[in-house]
Amino acid sequence: MSRPRILLADDHTLVLEAFTSLLEPEYEVVGTVLDGRELLVVAPKLKPDVIVLDISMPHLNGLDAANKLLSRLDVKLVFLTVNEDPDMVAEAFRIGAKGYLLKSSAASELFQAIEAVLEGKTYVTPLLTKNNTAFFIPGCTPLKNLSKLTVRQREVLQLLAEGNTMRKTAEILSVTPRTVAYHKYCMMEKLQINTNSELIQYAFKIDLVH
Repeated sequence: MSRPRILLADDHTLVLEAFTSLLEPEYEVVGTVLDGRELLVVAPKLKPDVIVLDISMPHLNGLDAANKLLSRLDVKLVFLTVNEDPDMVAEAFRIGAKGYLLKSSAASELFQAIEAVLEGKTYVTPLLTKNNTAFFIPGCTPLKNLSKLTVRQREVLQLLAEGNTMRKTAEILSVTPRTVAYHKYCMMEKLQINTNSELIQYAFKIDLVH
């Protein structure tokens, strides 16, 4: 009988190695990736049953990567992160996640979460649900807009906030520098922001970068 196939996504190599060792006795860990954009490339090729991913990842954050993945791949997503923000949890489930854990959760919870999502259920760590149960009902409306921006605009903003030039950002997204500039100025107009530094500060405010 084949074991469930797990793909891990986290920007810390030690975390990936630790969770690979933890999970391999029970599951087939088919791969590990270090950023959200790599995840978009690798996941459709490996076709895992479950992806365990972080929210904070370079090049493309876990939420936007998940949003893109679920439009092209039938897979269960379990977020494993340090982010306790109820808005982030609500957004994760709105996108289509099936599980949400904290990195401070007990290791046994990861197994519980994976088994739950494989059975078609959802799982949220008790560390979050004690006082905020209503926030985590699947399909719930986010408490507030995490961002006023489109997914593409958030991609551009994250890459710029990480220190990439407009030309480098264009290369990563396979668009022209003019397209990147267009998205940048659309964002500034939409957010009523006048300077590059204010735009970068906004990226930190909505947790695109840390």
